[in-house]
Amino acid sequence: MAGLLGDDRLLRACTDRDMGAVFRMLNSRGVSTRRIAAAADITQGRLYDYMNGKSRVEKLSLFEQIADAFRIPGHLLGLARRSWEPVPADAEHQRADRPAPDGDDLVAMEHFRTADRQTGGGRLYGAVVRHLSDLVAPRLVDTDSGPQAFAAAAARTEMAGWMAHDSGHDDRAGRHFARALPLARASGDLPLAANVAASSSHLALQAGDAAGAAA
Repeated sequence: MAGLLGDDRLLRACTDRDMGAVFRMLNSRGVSTRRIAAAADITQGRLYDYMNGKSRVEKLSLFEQIADAFRIPGHLLGLARRSWEPVPADAEHQRADRPAPDGDDLVAMEHFRTADRQTGGGRLYGAVVRHLSDLVAPRLVDTDSGPQAFAAAAARTEMAGWMAHDSGHDDRAGRHFARALPLARASGDLPLAANVAASSSHLALQAGDAAGAAA
C-alpha cells in the first residue's frame, strides 16, 4: 500500500470512502482477491460486491479493519490515528495534556467487533445494549469521567445501531445513531462524529429517504 499512498486516485477513493475502488487498485497492483478478502476479514463474495459497486462499506469497524490491514492512515478515511501510526513529532508535547485511552473500553470494543465478525451483529444486539445501559451510561454522569467516556458511549451506541439494522430493526438503528451523534460531539472526537453522521446518512439512503440522507 505504501506505493499507492501518493496516488491521487487512491486519495480520492479514500475521501469518498469508496473501498471498492481501493480494492480494485490493490488487485490491479497484483494483490489477489483471496489475499485482500483475508486481510480485510470478509468473504470473497462480499469483496466482489464491493469491487463491482453492488454494495459499499458502511460499518465503522470494517473501515478500521481495512485501514489496519492495508496500513491506510486513519485520517484518509476519517478515522482517528491508528495505533500503528507514528505520532507526529510536534504532537509529542501534547501527550501529557490528553486523557489516556481507557483500556477496558478498547478491550470491550475489540471483543464485540470480533464477535460481530464471527456471529453477526443481530445476535449481539441485546448484549451491547445491556453493556451500554449497565456499564457505559453511568460514567456519563460521573464527575471524574472525561471525553473518553463520551467517545466510548458514542462508538458503542453506533455499534448497537448497526446491530439493530442487521437484525431488521431500522427504527431502533435510527434512534441509536441519533443518540450517538451528540455523544460523539461531546467527546470532541470529530472523526468519530463524522462516522456516526455517515452511518445515519447510509441508513436513510437504504430506506429510500434521499432528503434525510443528505441532511
